Amino acid sequence: MGSSTAIRLIEPGDAAPIAAHRMRDIDAFRPWEPAQPPEFFTPAGQEERIDGLLAAHRAGTVWPGVVLADGQVIGQVTIGGILPQPHLRRGSVGYWVGSVARNHGHAGRAVGLALRVMTDELGLHRAEASTNLENLASQRVLRRNGFSPYGVAHSSILLDGSWRDGLLWERILGD
Repeated sequence: MGSSTAIRLIEPGDAAPIAAHRMRDIDAFRPWEPAQPPEFFTPAGQEERIDGLLAAHRAGTVWPGVVLADGQVIGQVTIGGILPQPHLRRGSVGYWVGSVARNHGHAGRAVGLALRVMTDELGLHRAEASTNLENLASQRVLRRNGFSPYGVAHSSILLDGSWRDGLLWERILGD
């Protein structure tokens, strides 16, 4: 419980620790995330993915971050789908924390820090998120950070071989 949580922009050097978490937790993430090819779980596959995320960051559509506990990479937090136009100004938050660091409040603190990035750095007005209907832990993280559910996206994502519904969440920033 005593470890500190921080987030920062992802770097190419984060590929190996991310791949290690993803490989170790492959079965734990299976119900919540789309299937991935085998190379996704390798440092080289993660390096390629990080390159793409950083290119999207340079284009202004993504803020890809890592979650740190006492300076060690334990997960990711990503602000995607950024719409910075004055009449929209929103983004969508996604996150995960490796099993070795779960149940210590890191995910909740990382989402809180990402909301600050959305407000202070990106100038966004609205935060959105989506969870699987059965992912109660993730729903608790969002509720603790001021999100409210506002709808269900029926049959919206293919997870573990079946189309699943997603619970949609929102938070107006600055409230």
